[in-house]
Amino acid sequence: MNIVVLVKQVPDSGAERNLRSDDSTVDRGSASNVINEMDEYAIEEALRIREAHGGEVTVLSMGPAGAAESIRKALSMGPDGAVHVVDDALHGSCAVATSKVLAAALRTLSPDLVLCGAESTDGRVQVVPHMLAERLGVAALTGARKLTVDGGTLTVERQTEEGYEVVTAPAPAVVSVWDTINEPRYPSFKGIMAAKKKPLRTLALADLGIPADEVGLAGATSAVVEHSQRPPRSGGQKITDGGDGGVRLVEFLAAEKFV
Repeated sequence: MNIVVLVKQVPDSGAERNLRSDDSTVDRGSASNVINEMDEYAIEEALRIREAHGGEVTVLSMGPAGAAESIRKALSMGPDGAVHVVDDALHGSCAVATSKVLAAALRTLSPDLVLCGAESTDGRVQVVPHMLAERLGVAALTGARKLTVDGGTLTVERQTEEGYEVVTAPAPAVVSVWDTINEPRYPSFKGIMAAKKKPLRTLALADLGIPADEVGLAGATSAVVEHSQRPPRSGGQKITDGGDGGVRLVEFLAAEKFV
C-alpha cells in the first residue's frame, strides 16, 4: 500500500506564540518549531499499516526551508522518504490555498491512503482533510480513533462527542486521526541516523503548475485584520465580610452576568 502522511511544522504549543507585526502571520522565525502533535499519530498509524500489509510510507510537508528539520525528525520514526513543497510565494497561504498545493503534490505521488492529523495546533480549523478529499475526488474518513484496512476497504471509528460512528469507504481515501488512535513510537538512535540518508525531494510551485498569485498572502481567502497582545491579568476584587458579604458577592456575580 502506498501511504502518504501529511506533516506540518508548527510553533511549540507549550511555548509563547506570536504573530508577526508586518503581515499578522504566525511568527515562525522566533518560535520553537516542532512536528504538529496530531501528525505524529498519523505517522505511527501509517507505520503500523505498513508493518501489517506492506508497502511504502512517504511524508509530505508544505512549509519554509526550516521545516526540513521536522521532516527529518518524522523520517527518524520510520517512513521511507519525504517530499517537501517549499516556495517563498507560499508564505501566508490560507487553508484553501494549502489544500490546493497539497492536492497537486499528492497527485504526483498517487497514494492509496492519505493520513494526517485531525487538526494543527497553530490553526485548529480541521478543514484541510475535507478540502483535500474534495479536490482529489476521494472519500474523507475524518476524526478517526481507529482505522482498519481490509484489502481495498478502509473502516474507521469516527470519534464524536457522544461516542463514535463506523464509516467505511474504498481506497484511495483521506483519513484524519485523533490522538486516541495509538501511541507514537520514539525514534531510535538507528532511526535518527538512517533519517539523514533517506530521500527528501523538494517541489516548487512551478513543479506543480500553480501560479504564485493563487497562494500566499496574495491569494488568501482570509486574513487577520487586527491583533494585539493578551492584556495582563488584573487583580481580583476582595470583599471583606462586614455582615453583608453574601449580598455583595451576589451583586458582583449579577454584575458579571453569572447569576
